Amino acid sequence: MANDAHSNTSLLNEPHTQGIVKPQIHCIATRENSMLTPADTDQFAAESAARLIRAEQTGLRLAIACRTLVTGLAFAWYVGAPFLFSDFEPRLAAVIVLLIFTGVGVAHLAVIGTRFDRSWMKYAVYALDTLSICALFALIPISRADQVPQIVAFRAYGIYYLFPMVAFCCLSLSWRLVIWTGAMCVAGWWGAFVWVTSGMGRTLSWADIPPDATRADYEQVFLSIDFIGRGNRIEESVMLMCAALVLAVAVYRARGVFFAQVASDLEWHRERSARERVSALFGKYVPAEIAQKLIAADGPLTPQRAAGTALVMDIAGFTKFSAGHPPEFVIGKLDAFLSDATDCVSRQGGIVMSYLGDGFLVTFNAPISVEDPAGAALRTAQALLQVARNHGFGVRVGIASGDLVTGTIGSTERQSFTVYGDAVNLAARLEGLCKALGVSVLADQQTRNAQGASAPLEPYGDQRIAGLADEVPVFRLKETV
Repeated sequence: MANDAHSNTSLLNEPHTQGIVKPQIHCIATRENSMLTPADTDQFAAESAARLIRAEQTGLRLAIACRTLVTGLAFAWYVGAPFLFSDFEPRLAAVIVLLIFTGVGVAHLAVIGTRFDRSWMKYAVYALDTLSICALFALIPISRADQVPQIVAFRAYGIYYLFPMVAFCCLSLSWRLVIWTGAMCVAGWWGAFVWVTSGMGRTLSWADIPPDATRADYEQVFLSIDFIGRGNRIEESVMLMCAALVLAVAVYRARGVFFAQVASDLEWHRERSARERVSALFGKYVPAEIAQKLIAADGPLTPQRAAGTALVMDIAGFTKFSAGHPPEFVIGKLDAFLSDATDCVSRQGGIVMSYLGDGFLVTFNAPISVEDPAGAALRTAQALLQVARNHGFGVRVGIASGDLVTGTIGSTERQSFTVYGDAVNLAARLEGLCKALGVSVLADQQTRNAQGASAPLEPYGDQRIAGLADEVPVFRLKETV
């Protein structure tokens, strides 16, 4: 392995990289397993739409339940009134109408949300309710005396009996149903009014009051049993329809808020899914921790300087091994070994900055903080020796401590995450020196000083290192089997 290659180590596999194919270690397999897919976001959109349908059905049930409760209570009161008021005699037609109202409500409640439910049913039920109430004004005699005109019902009770019907509709979250019910109320009200007035022999209205009317004129017209108040009916109808339109707009806006929230949730899920897919793909080429930082950052990562430890590992005799086996077998063995080796690094808090042919470069305390970088590097080296033996390999490891600088370099179109520092160069040269001295692990003086007397290292004399003017002391790892 060329030692100078470590002086500027890039995380991206360039097209011109020479040597054996570099394995793609699945550094963030756990994230891949939980990653949202496009199918997941589509399913979320469908579920969000279904949420509105369920909300509409729940609201419709509540509206129909309130309406049915009111008609049921009216039926019970109307039938039970004679027991409280001896002079009250219920009309059979009113009893039948109230009973039908209650039965229709119960039946509709039973089919809402089932396979028998149809979208037109709610419109039919509210049309039946409103038109039936209006029919009561036209058909149920206000008095048993024939000489009392039915128009008195419009003056005695009024259109406010229809307002609750419009209010109940709002619970269904259907602005169309609100407008439909308001229109049915107006149509039914005027239908009943025209029906009643057309059967009257004489009618009086506001137009019959003279411009300079006196009190007697008002009493004669307004208090007359034949006064129909056509202007009042117009005002009532306009007010009811305006109220229905305002409520319909409120329901429409509420639905808009719901859909906006659903769209926001969906966009958030899609963005998270995209980030996870990028992180999963990017994490195969860079450390998972770095991938997450790069994705979260708005721009290039700011260069960071930290006192840390660099570790360079290479498989001993790998060229001879690869020459004697098929490429598929070699790649499989290498991938399995480097996967386990990467796990050893991660357990000590190290970051695999790059895979270098049949080895890798690891940093401790840069860019991710580690409490004891030198100790973590030595423990990692011991673990790597055991992992290598388990896979039938021998490894050479160089360890050096010092200042490490990490950051992104490159153009705005393409960038790489890189680590610089004399410790990186020295670790690479110590790994190469292992081959010349016939040892497995060599460390520098700073690593030894960081660990003190407890370091599992023994002096191995002063050695000449390529690129350095003077010989430097090196230390060999005390191997334990």
